[in-house]
Amino acid sequence: MVETATGELLHCVPRGKNSAIACGDRVAIVSSSSGEAVIDAVRARDTLLVRAAANRVKLIAANATQLALVVATEPSFSDELVMRAIAAAEHASLKILIVLNKADITGALAQARARLACFVNAGYHVVEISALSNIAPLAALLHGEKTVLAGQSGMGKSTIINGLCPGENVATRSISHFLASGRHTTSASSLYRLDPQSWIIDSPGMQEFGLAHLDRAAIEASMPEFRPYHGQCRFQDCRHGPEPGCALRQALAEGRIDARRFELFHRIAGTAGR
Repeated sequence: MVETATGELLHCVPRGKNSAIACGDRVAIVSSSSGEAVIDAVRARDTLLVRAAANRVKLIAANATQLALVVATEPSFSDELVMRAIAAAEHASLKILIVLNKADITGALAQARARLACFVNAGYHVVEISALSNIAPLAALLHGEKTVLAGQSGMGKSTIINGLCPGENVATRSISHFLASGRHTTSASSLYRLDPQSWIIDSPGMQEFGLAHLDRAAIEASMPEFRPYHGQCRFQDCRHGPEPGCALRQALAEGRIDARRFELFHRIAGTAGR
């Protein structure tokens, strides 16, 4: 679907089978001989958030300003996936917000907070909400932003969309259709306007976040706590392992870099695209 400058919604088809169009793209459309609306061109993008496997790139959203990464007290979330999504968002020059959903499950709240502490220590803001009863803290952070809502399956993203856009009834419609199979409630990205200055994209739930489009240097650049030590290692090609004179390992030993973030960096950088 394409929204025109007048607010009209048109069902459009891309020109050609290999057209790479992302949710949030600004496009030019024309009418074909059959009367069908055709996407003729994609305008220059301000930002583009992607994830990539070795042989496939998945466009998540274009022209966003902010990533709201949803985790929950239950079920458990992958801190490596959180780290990977943050790396992709940093590379795309997006602001980053971590949303801790189901904060009303108090028995699991302390553990979730503890697992997110390494991201808080790196400077990322965590907002705690309950999508069913208290979504206001998140809503206040979305005004004036073009936000991508992303996260693992089961974290409650569609319920959050329902709370922000009650007329859409996204999760109810999808859950009733997919209940027996247990599939994700969202299978394609959808954009919703929150107000004239703000929109949000609900992206499909994921179980992994490939970074094949990023090399080791880009992943290192996505770590804000590493930046004060850039260029301070003894060797220019230091990989921050056992090499002598590593500024990052010195900062780690002195408690100025979080040990879990450092461990995750090495795990992810070891599989980086070349």
